[in-house]
Amino acid sequence: MDAHPYSRLTPDVVLNALEAVGLRCDGRLLALNSYENRVYQVGLEDAPAVVAKFYRPDRWTDAQILEEHAFAIELAKAEIPVVAPLDFVGQTLLQAEGFRLAIFPRHGGRAPELEDRETLEWLGRFIGRIHMVGRARAFQHRPRLDIASFGDEPREHLLASGLIPGELVAAWRQAADLALEAVRAAFARVGHFDTLRAHGDCHAGNVLWRPGTGNTRGGPHFVDLDDSRMAPAVQDLWMLVSGDRETMARQLGFLLRGYEDFADFDDRELQLVEPLRTLRLLHYSAWLARRWDDPAFPIAFPWFNTPRYWQDRVLELREQIAAMQEEPIAATV
Repeated sequence: MDAHPYSRLTPDVVLNALEAVGLRCDGRLLALNSYENRVYQVGLEDAPAVVAKFYRPDRWTDAQILEEHAFAIELAKAEIPVVAPLDFVGQTLLQAEGFRLAIFPRHGGRAPELEDRETLEWLGRFIGRIHMVGRARAFQHRPRLDIASFGDEPREHLLASGLIPGELVAAWRQAADLALEAVRAAFARVGHFDTLRAHGDCHAGNVLWRPGTGNTRGGPHFVDLDDSRMAPAVQDLWMLVSGDRETMARQLGFLLRGYEDFADFDDRELQLVEPLRTLRLLHYSAWLARRWDDPAFPIAFPWFNTPRYWQDRVLELREQIAAMQEEPIAATV
């Protein structure tokens, strides 16, 4: 028995997987910063380098991964700068040594300057275009962002995990319960809202800003649709803002100025910014707990199972409870 499935993912397995679909590897292999999956930049002899993504076993079904691929290809065909998987004889989802993988063209870039007004409006325009396509149809296999899957289930998993220090369980449970109560109240105030096929994890790390060259204008490229799901439009906006309330309001204003050039936005969704942030915080802690048997996680996140980490999470949830009791952020410019 393997200590973990990824222990079988050796450099030979990676290179042989690409050779099997006709790519001639030159032996250069660089592990990229990814923990949920394993992602490698692979050099080729007669073409630019590619990026090979080996999906975590048992996380997604084949149908869910293929929906991710189809959405990315649909966006690329609409001339939206999303990095879509390469097709090999009609197949984007490949198999190698028991792993499922996809191969993408390599796109370099830097993080966007989210303090810059023009950059925010530019990002807003492209997110608006993504959502125009996303509204055309619903996912049939991929999940929906909701309180049950991002709040209730993570709470239960963490309490059952044994990873919260005993002396902090009661404080964390109380904070989590009050936070989820505030989340439910906020969702109830908004009432019904539309959902669409969203990027789902649209933070600065998943946007590559490429400089212009010659007569080619630079701009953003969106990567990693691994968390794409049905969600409210604001899910792809709130992770791009940070700072105090005034700063976030101004950043949202610039994002929406660009966004509404291409798509309508329901302003009621701004009431979901802090509730969605709260759900993400709970989901993130549960994600770390679920992956703690992966040897890469204790190495990368050594602070996770320490009392200090959980003390900070209690304070963080209390801050979110207070934030959800304030007036919702209103976009300004």
